[in-house]
Amino acid sequence: MSTNWWEDFFHGIALDFWRAAVTEEQTRVESDFIQKQLQLDSGAKILDVPCGNGRIALELAARGFNLTGVDLAAEFIGEAKTKSAERGLKIDWHNRDMRDLPWTTEFDGSFCFGNSFGYLDDVGNANFLKAVARALKPGARFVLDAPAIAECLLPAFEDRRWFEIGGITFLSNSRYDHEQGRTFTEYSFIRDGKVDKRPASQRIYTYNELVRLLGDAGFDTISSYASLSEEPFKLGSQRLITVAKKN
Repeated sequence: MSTNWWEDFFHGIALDFWRAAVTEEQTRVESDFIQKQLQLDSGAKILDVPCGNGRIALELAARGFNLTGVDLAAEFIGEAKTKSAERGLKIDWHNRDMRDLPWTTEFDGSFCFGNSFGYLDDVGNANFLKAVARALKPGARFVLDAPAIAECLLPAFEDRRWFEIGGITFLSNSRYDHEQGRTFTEYSFIRDGKVDKRPASQRIYTYNELVRLLGDAGFDTISSYASLSEEPFKLGSQRLITVAKKN
């Protein structure tokens, strides 16, 4: 498997599946949570990285915030640009690597949602967090959605999963490598009898490792939740959402 698997993964049917899987209600509820945790007034500058097709950025921009979105998937950025133009929303979109953030003390807050953390190697993941910290103003908050954390994933690890959404059958065949602390997965997307297989890998940090990474990047961890309703995070939680503040 290529170590840069993400460069070729996010296009075509994989993005169609994601579009079908995420509802407008989910976007609204996640946006409510992010807005509450960032503690910002209308007009504040917020960085969404990686932003995907901009679903949350679009929602927050419609609420009066000043959004910038960054994503490596050109197809998603193109879609985001079209949607913001259709809705008359001024959003600054950038098609670039999540580590390649050219701003310094520019933003009042930032978020990373959609299980997008951990694709890179340890140096790359650390560099991403450092890039976000560098782009934020002192005291700004960062909300990190990290469901692929060891305390969430490993207690109920499933090596095979499948389900159907929006006419696409999704299968995953995964293994966990304890020496590397990573999962290695082959995803299969099936539509109209055609099978599209794509490999992927993700670093599975423990909660303690993630907090240390955030600290090394210049963040203090404020809160860690197991859900959008602010349940406390614990072993066996299905999700981790961490709220951190730049020193």
